[in-house]
Amino acid sequence: MDDRFTVYGSFTSSSSYKPMLFLALARIPYAFKSVNLKIGAQRMPGYLAVNRYGQVPALCHRGLTIVQSNVILDYLARVTGRFDGGSEADRWQAREWLSWEADAIQNIARVRHFSRFRAVDPAIMAHVRPLAEAALDFMDRWLENRAWVVGESCTIADIGCWGRMVFMAEGGMEIARWPNVQAWSRRLAAMPGFALPYDLIPKRDQEMLPHEPTASRQRE
Repeated sequence: MDDRFTVYGSFTSSSSYKPMLFLALARIPYAFKSVNLKIGAQRMPGYLAVNRYGQVPALCHRGLTIVQSNVILDYLARVTGRFDGGSEADRWQAREWLSWEADAIQNIARVRHFSRFRAVDPAIMAHVRPLAEAALDFMDRWLENRAWVVGESCTIADIGCWGRMVFMAEGGMEIARWPNVQAWSRRLAAMPGFALPYDLIPKRDQEMLPHEPTASRQRE
């Protein structure tokens, strides 16, 4: 049984970034397989055999294929014992945050997508942007007087929420507007192995080895 992790993902995908950030912070080597979304590789038969939904990311490990980024985070936490939470209450709450992220913080990714990759009717953006900002407002209130989203250390809740929020500036949302979120992001950035997406995700297949963070090409 193959004990190596293989991640299928894309250079511009926040969903791909989440499990890759987990593995980077956990200092776990893995194989990266690039899925070029620009040419529609996610809809080609070879990749649909990996992920029936035609989306990234996908994780292959021990004969299993796991899809959907937050399910992958759950799986990684379970099999590695990393970033899972210090108590049973923390573990369940971390997964609650992942569910909330998929509903609320996902709007930040939508604003970024509509700003950078696909123009939409202004009425759609006028609907989505306030939802994204409300999610950031909620996070900022929650993080007041807290170092981490759940418990006393980084968990998959932090990785999942930050992994979706990381591109907020590309949607015109400057992190300085939310000072508690900004302080939290700096705590994450100080962790060994941390890297931002454009520094972490390669554009082609690559063996990913633990590395020290490099100077980022990406702004907060």
